[in-house]
This record gives sequence, C-alpha cells and structure tokens, in this order.
Amino acid sequence: MTDDDEYTTTPCPGLPAPPPPGASALPPGTFDGTAVLVTGGGTGLGKAVAAEFARLGADLVIASRSPEHLDAARRDLADVGPGRVVVAPCDIREPERVAEVFDVAERAVGLPGVLVNNAAANFPVPAEDMSPNAWRAVVDTTLTGTFFMTREFGRRHLAAGTPASVIDVGASYAWTGGPGFAHSAAAKAGVESLVRTLAVEWGPYGIRVNGLVPGLMPHDDMTADIRGALDRADDRDARQPALRVGAPRELGWAATFLASPYARFISGHTLVVDGANWQRRGVVSPPVETVREQLGRGPFTG
Repeated sequence: MTDDDEYTTTPCPGLPAPPPPGASALPPGTFDGTAVLVTGGGTGLGKAVAAEFARLGADLVIASRSPEHLDAARRDLADVGPGRVVVAPCDIREPERVAEVFDVAERAVGLPGVLVNNAAANFPVPAEDMSPNAWRAVVDTTLTGTFFMTREFGRRHLAAGTPASVIDVGASYAWTGGPGFAHSAAAKAGVESLVRTLAVEWGPYGIRVNGLVPGLMPHDDMTADIRGALDRADDRDARQPALRVGAPRELGWAATFLASPYARFISGHTLVVDGANWQRRGVVSPPVETVREQLGRGPFTG
C-alpha cells in the first residue's frame, strides 16, 4: 500500500434523507385532546411544525397578523389530522391582543397545552445603517412578543394548576453572533435566555420550556434576500456538513418530540436541527467579506 492509498476514501454520502412526508416517530394519537398554539403557523416552518402536531391528533390554534396567512393555515392544515383548526388574528407585540388569542382558543378547543413561539421578524442590514424603528420592529416581535405569549400561557396554566410545554424557535447566531443581523441575533439571544430562565422558574409547576433551532430548510415563505442567496448558490448541499439541506418536516418532528410525554424530563434545553452546520469550522478560514459587501452596499457615508 502506498502513502496515497492510505488516504484514499470513498465519496462522502452525507446524512441520509429523512423519512417521507406523513411519517412520524411518535405513536398515532400522541396529542389527542391537546390543543397546540403556533404563532406564525400559517406559512413556512411554522406551518410545517403545526402539520406534524395535527398528524398526531392535536387541535391547532394558528395565530398571525396576516389574514392571508390565516387563510393559508385554514386551507392547508384542515385535512392533515383529525383535530380542529382554529385561526386567530394577533399582533404578539400587544399584550391585550395576546390575551384575546388565548380567549379564542379556550372557547374553541380549550386552554392550549403546547405553545410554539415561532413568529419573528428579520431582515439583513449593517448595524451602522439600522434605524431605531428597524431595531424595535425586530426586537419587539422576536423577543418581546415571545415573552408576552409565554407569559400569558404560563399565567393561565399556573392559575389552572395544569402541566404544559413551551417551545421557542431560536437561531444559532444567538451563540455565534450574526453579522448583518444584530437586531435578530440580540433578540434570539434573549429568547435563548428566556428558555433557560423560565424552565427553572416554572418547572415546579409542571411547565417545561425548551428551544428549537432550525438549520437551512428551504420553504416557500423564505424572505427574498435569503431566497436570492440560495438561488445564487447552486452547491448549497455541499456547503452543509450533512451534504444536504433540511426538510421542514424534520423541524416538526423535533418539535413534537420535545412537547410529547416522552420528553417530560427535558426542560431548559435547546435542540439544534441543522446537521451540525452551526458548529462547522474550516482549517483555513475564507477571506473576510464585509457585511456591506455581502449585501451589495457601498461604503458608509454617514
């Protein structure tokens, strides 16, 4: 055997593809009799998460500011599972509107036993160009709105003396930082802190709080900037350690497990579903390209 032979390898297959749509790792009926409230659940990853709960018997409550997204939820989720689908308009930045959503849910399907905080705001912008309104728009929705939803959910279960589960959708740049996304990275870091804090505060009352971080999972509701970047990258699979991107249903399967009876001793944990992409490091780092260059902006002029 030559020295070259010692380092000869077969082509890397990457992580295997997931099971087909409609498959589940949990028993049928796992969420029978349970209402699940998903914010931003009418499109994208939120809808994918809601669909997996529906397949397992849950009644769904979908909250969104957009009437079009609520219509999409009602249309696309109605026949996924045996449970009911309730839609409710809500601006999660307003505590009064948040309380109204829970009132609607309780009248229709009972107090939700699972809350999925999926709604968020995000768009790329260099920090030096970010206006106060841009900062507030993202932080108020992503962090403050998540807290208002969680607080209302927790207060109602504390008053009723019932166990429950919260899942907050986060982002890996809460740990790594997110150049071009200072507002969103700061807000998601706050969400991550809420997960750990409230898991301890509410654990004695039977309320679990966990986080869920998606990787690259292309879907129809991606923002134009992210979709444009993907369209320009014809080798996006090769850029992932898994050698493939994720499927939205894979995030849904993770969410149903975290909220299920089979994860009752898991709380204060954040599950990353990204094929190890956020942990990737190169032996030789690529050349630095400023955020302004990445976004096609000229020099900052003040």
